[in-house]
Amino acid sequence: MSRGRLITLEGGEGAGKSTLLAGIEQWLQGRGVPVLRTREPGGTPLGEALRTLLLDAERDAVCAESELLLMFAARAELVRKVVQPALASGRWVLADRFTDASYAYQGGGRGQPQARIRELERWAALDLQPDLTLLLDLPVSAGRARVAGREAPDRIEREDDTFFERVRGAYRARVEAAPQRFRVLRAEASAAAVLAQALEQIAPLLRGRP
Repeated sequence: MSRGRLITLEGGEGAGKSTLLAGIEQWLQGRGVPVLRTREPGGTPLGEALRTLLLDAERDAVCAESELLLMFAARAELVRKVVQPALASGRWVLADRFTDASYAYQGGGRGQPQARIRELERWAALDLQPDLTLLLDLPVSAGRARVAGREAPDRIEREDDTFFERVRGAYRARVEAAPQRFRVLRAEASAAAVLAQALEQIAPLLRGRP
């Protein structure tokens, strides 16, 4: 049995990851590909509990170091108990964020050193690297406008535009560091157009598959 593929979606607030994930999942299933969707933080009982702790807008401020460690605690569970077993069984994993999100949010946003995040990536996430990362990129102002009027913002969504500009810049730095893995999608386009962009990048991964 061939190993599955790990495809991760990254981007700032309002980028449209959830809509795109659903479209990709349906497209792959229509081609007989077994698919598993995950999200971060979350995806396991412990991960979902940590998600509540991390995103609760009413909770006291969490220091940057604790936020980073909690993110990787959730990720360690997800990698070992969900992602690796799925890939080993031949399933394709579609992940709503993965380790690049920590470089962007805890690194770019919170100022945590890249070397510290890299060490946690090696240890807690077993240095698992995606086969393909789709970055939904759009201006911060456009993303914030999209989420305005939705549910009450969580703890991270309440950050100001300066924070999210740093996050966007950190994502762009990740693209420059790993151009062979990243594909940047123009997320300001319609949902159908963004899906078309994504499928164009995913299709080559199907070559040679029975």
